[in-house]
Amino acid sequence: MSRFHRSALAALLTVATAALPVAVGSAAPAAAALPTAAVALGDSFISGEGAGAYSAVTDVNGVAQPFPGWSAPNNNAYFCHRSPNASLFKADLPGIADRFNLACSGGQPYDIANASASRAKGRQVAAQLDQLRAVGQTHDIDLVLIGLGSNNSSFTFGTVAEKCANRFIADAWTGWWEFWAYLGGPVEQKPCTDADLATSAQVAAATAETTAAVRQILTTLDQIDADGQHRIVFQDYTNPLPPELASTYWEEDSRDDTRDKFRDLGAERYAAGCPIHRASLAPGQRFSQGLGTLVNSVRSTLSAEFPAADLVYLNVQRAFDGARLCESAGSPGNALATPIRLQDGTSGVFVTSLSGYDKLDIQRIANTCGTYFQTCQESWHPSAAGHQVLGRCLSGAAATGARAVSCVRSPDGTIQVS
Repeated sequence: MSRFHRSALAALLTVATAALPVAVGSAAPAAAALPTAAVALGDSFISGEGAGAYSAVTDVNGVAQPFPGWSAPNNNAYFCHRSPNASLFKADLPGIADRFNLACSGGQPYDIANASASRAKGRQVAAQLDQLRAVGQTHDIDLVLIGLGSNNSSFTFGTVAEKCANRFIADAWTGWWEFWAYLGGPVEQKPCTDADLATSAQVAAATAETTAAVRQILTTLDQIDADGQHRIVFQDYTNPLPPELASTYWEEDSRDDTRDKFRDLGAERYAAGCPIHRASLAPGQRFSQGLGTLVNSVRSTLSAEFPAADLVYLNVQRAFDGARLCESAGSPGNALATPIRLQDGTSGVFVTSLSGYDKLDIQRIANTCGTYFQTCQESWHPSAAGHQVLGRCLSGAAATGARAVSCVRSPDGTIQVS
């Protein structure tokens, strides 16, 4: 029985025993119970990437790192982008006293037991298990939200998103012949395929890697949790893009994205937050579904290994239904995900329109993202409003008696967890 289901019983027992006499010479009362805690572990979809108002993050040396400036190294701990608007802080969690966000944007399974500073492109933070142990010293951990698997040693969400968006932008602004005349060779400009995102072998490797990392989390919790009772919620991923774009984004100036060079359409989709080939959408949907399968597979495997553990799979793949980028006219203002936004240098000013830019401008702007990834890393993540929806999904997963639940957004905007 989880703390959420024990709270009402505990309150009744408190009232019933308050009037009992205390025997003379009885043993001293037990030490006061530790305050309860909910903890978030994992990557950007848990840390609050895209939700803004990011907090200072303590680095591997114990130093709090506030915003260091746009030109700072991307491995700075601050760029874990832990937000007070993350879903953990928006969920209704009765009985929880304190909440701790230990997730880090870009986090990988490796980072659970190891300082991410020790791997390439890892941020300067301690192992998430070390951070979890610190919480366990002062709190009774009753809920752990895990979002893990979209980044691993085989593929990362950021790389996938960058690849498909860059191909669209290159195709929109540059004719095939210009690659040879101006760029000195071919540059990918075709839509992404399933193999471009993740092969079956890569997904299998990522599943094994993620399972091993989460196994370490469960083992550690059994060692440090004050009362040995805690619920683990395995959340999967929400695709920021729809299965199909609204028809208003199909073509512009009589050109669609199957033509050679379609700058007006490219500018229109960028402004709306969805610079992507329509042909890339289906592979993207299958990629998201594959991540869901990965997460649920991890939970199933570990449920068999830890039969007494309270493990719940939270499927959020339909949590943004009807409110994804370019799913309807008016994007990105009506979407629950952040648009792709780039900076022209490390100015801190986001380019919201690419109209009037030539191919060299586009190359310069794209290079800013490549060199200073923090200038574009919020792209295609849940917005503050999106994290609020995910918080409602977490509320349902925290209270359910089921082992797996789906969080679905209805056409009227209501959220159902069942």
